[in-house]
Amino acid sequence: MKNIKKSFTFSLFICYLLFFICYLSAQESILSSYERSFVRASLSEKSRVLVDAALDEKAGEFIGSLYDTALGFALGNSYAFRNDHDMIALVVTTARGLASYGSAASGGNIVFVGKLWQLFQVFTDSYSRVEIMGAFAVLGKGNTELIGNLNKFLSDEIVALRRSEYTQTNTQTHPVIRACINTLGILGDISSFPVLFTTMTAGFPQTIIQECLKAMESIQGDYKDYLIEVIRKNPAAEKAVAFRIGAYNEKFNHEERGELAMAALEVSLENSGPADLSLRYDAVTVLTRLKWTPAVSLAIRNYYKVQTDFSGGIAPKDRFIEAIACLGVMSSSEAAQVLALQLGFINSQTERNGDYDEDIVLALIGSLGELGDKAAFDNLLYMGFLNYPDKIQSAAREALNRLRW
Repeated sequence: MKNIKKSFTFSLFICYLLFFICYLSAQESILSSYERSFVRASLSEKSRVLVDAALDEKAGEFIGSLYDTALGFALGNSYAFRNDHDMIALVVTTARGLASYGSAASGGNIVFVGKLWQLFQVFTDSYSRVEIMGAFAVLGKGNTELIGNLNKFLSDEIVALRRSEYTQTNTQTHPVIRACINTLGILGDISSFPVLFTTMTAGFPQTIIQECLKAMESIQGDYKDYLIEVIRKNPAAEKAVAFRIGAYNEKFNHEERGELAMAALEVSLENSGPADLSLRYDAVTVLTRLKWTPAVSLAIRNYYKVQTDFSGGIAPKDRFIEAIACLGVMSSSEAAQVLALQLGFINSQTERNGDYDEDIVLALIGSLGELGDKAAFDNLLYMGFLNYPDKIQSAAREALNRLRW
């Protein structure tokens, strides 16, 4: 009985082995058939062979090897036929096929990507390059070498633009640039964020700028932190762009916007260029709207800086009022003391010579009332004994009623 079981098991094994051998032979036979057709076909017909093979119901089992054959042929003849329409069509068909089958195509993504990158360097027409980029988007996930190459390609395009090497005819490269940006967004590697951001600010058309924004949001990791890094390290013009992207991004929550605005204010307070000044004022506006209290120390620094600039005729009154309003939403005793001191100074001037600015006085009263801190009590109360108009007297009484004890 045992011998019978052993004999049956051995026979079953032989059957499976024969079936597997037949299966491999069949697949090899199909592949060999298509490879022979590809080799024998004229250059203009080779693309058709690939298309027909891709439609075969068993294509997924052999198509990768056939595409690899096509890549080898294209590489072997690339320099001689890089401007030939039929060769370009073959490259496009192969790239599209690899993008369609993706990782299901046998042969190894790394091998395919390496050969496609070689073709990308030789074939400079937009048609080929855009399709190759599409294949990279499918095959290149986690391929650091490819991502580095794509980052460098995009950086080189920026350099060319800034050196005014772009002429009217160079706009034909824009589809390739958009395709590269889209691919980097899909691959989502953190190393691509700086080059994508720089591309966005390089002076390309709006369509490319929008592609950059979309791609940057797809990058793995904390988008807010990437923008803060730009605000801290990049040139002033790029800091402003990063701030606007984040501060008005509906996908960011209250806290994220507050952190971005606080970083922008901190950085801009350290510099005095026109772009830095504009960034500082924008940051103050956002912090005021958000009522972002963690920024109180920076808001106080900004207040004193604007106060000095206003007194020296450098900053307009509106900026000083904005600085006062920013302190008014900080929910801080320290902020209240700063504003109360300013109101006390104005009260002294008013008592001495009747000199005051109504807009500034009302802004101070409003912010002190908003803060509700008892540090303002004495100066608000004293206003009732001075020669202020009814509008100011009424505002002061209202602010007094809002103080918390």
